[in-house]
Amino acid sequence: MSDIEKIRLMIENAEAVLIMAGAGMGVDSGLPDFRGNEGFWRAYPPIAKLGLSFSEMANPHWFEEDPSLAWAFYGHRLNLYRETKPHEGFYMLLDLVKQKDDNYFIFTSNVDGQFQKAGFDGEKIYEVHGSIHYLQCTKNCTDEIWENNEAIEVDMERFRALNYPLCDKCGAVDRPNILMFGDWNWNDRRAMRQKRLYNTWKKKNKTKKMVVIEIGAGTAIPTVRIEGERTTARTPNANLIRINPRESQVGGKREYSVPLGGFEGIRAVLEKR
Repeated sequence: MSDIEKIRLMIENAEAVLIMAGAGMGVDSGLPDFRGNEGFWRAYPPIAKLGLSFSEMANPHWFEEDPSLAWAFYGHRLNLYRETKPHEGFYMLLDLVKQKDDNYFIFTSNVDGQFQKAGFDGEKIYEVHGSIHYLQCTKNCTDEIWENNEAIEVDMERFRALNYPLCDKCGAVDRPNILMFGDWNWNDRRAMRQKRLYNTWKKKNKTKKMVVIEIGAGTAIPTVRIEGERTTARTPNANLIRINPRESQVGGKREYSVPLGGFEGIRAVLEKR
């Protein structure tokens, strides 16, 4: 029996599904994964001219020092994520969890909201780095988080936002409710609620046959990989399936490698033959 056949059998026999997703999950939908400076700069040539890396650009200090630049970056991403359609792999996973009586949870470092757009239950998603579809005050003056219904217009030639939101309470610049680099003002209240729901689900399914399907999670920021490995190690009847075209290596017990891209890998393990 091949590894793919073993994986398909594990998925068929699973009683619970944990989907772990990194930036590679959205690549087949046409989203950039910002892999290295070259990849980031290809996606954002104006930032290449400034010589800023992703970690330097994804920093909350820009919202105070140069909000028009900050919102050019996040406003463009917001518009991109709103326009992007989830690839077919999302819907294959959605069909899978429906077959398991919706006994699933999603753990993702992505801030794009693509799982919700594909039809997954928002109450079963832990967005560990927050979501671009929610806002907070840069000063966090009221500890509030609200839906991002802003229409941000970006001049891509000059790479400046022509408009950006201000806090109704204190007048400071609003920002996405996303955990950025060097971020001490991120309001994690929404993420912590998701985390509690996630931990409750894991506890409930501790003894069940679980399949952990990890897609497109790299080693540069290994949050998703670490959580998947830890959960698998601590759940006696769990198996980890790592779908990744470049970093599919596994080392722990009950871990399986699928060295393919997101959609191709999902199709390989889920498609009926």
